[in-house]
Amino acid sequence: MESKDKFTLGLELPTDPRWIDIAQEHIRDILVDHAYCEQKAASSCISLIILHPDREKLVEVLAPIVAEEWSHFERVLAELKKRGYTLGPSRKDEYVEALFKLVKKGGSREQQLVEKLLLNALIEARSCERFKVLWKHIPDPELSEFYHELMISEAGHYKTFLHLAKEYLPEDVVMHRWREWLEAEAEIMRGLGVRGDRIH
Repeated sequence: MESKDKFTLGLELPTDPRWIDIAQEHIRDILVDHAYCEQKAASSCISLIILHPDREKLVEVLAPIVAEEWSHFERVLAELKKRGYTLGPSRKDEYVEALFKLVKKGGSREQQLVEKLLLNALIEARSCERFKVLWKHIPDPELSEFYHELMISEAGHYKTFLHLAKEYLPEDVVMHRWREWLEAEAEIMRGLGVRGDRIH
């Protein structure tokens, strides 16, 4: 049985059931958007390492995630190629842009780091939740299995970012801020509506 903590991820607003119906009609768009999501996830971890090379724990934990996210990017490219699709250009990510606006400016170096870690945790959580929907409902058995594997991986990443945040600020402070992020993310999702041609 799936762990509630691991695969519902505490998100305030689950994906609208209509999303999967639209997504099935836009598989190429979903795969292209997914490829860029994996690329950006790897880049985000690299950026954190570059900004905080003195934080040994962070470097140690994030370096393998860089490799894993890039391997996911390569795997999505393979799924595109298998279906006769090309990557195509990246599109504006309104979801992530809205999340970036939630990042608190100023504060200590630790506070700034925790904001970025929670941002990454939330993106991973929503990605995992969407992968779960694809796994359970997409009719293509190969893609279903593919998204099941990635769902498990992304759930691990979400928890890793949260655990890392607790290395730099007290747990109660981190979890209070995390709840604020979750509430704000739900409002963002409501505002964006049902868009089945992309992961977020």
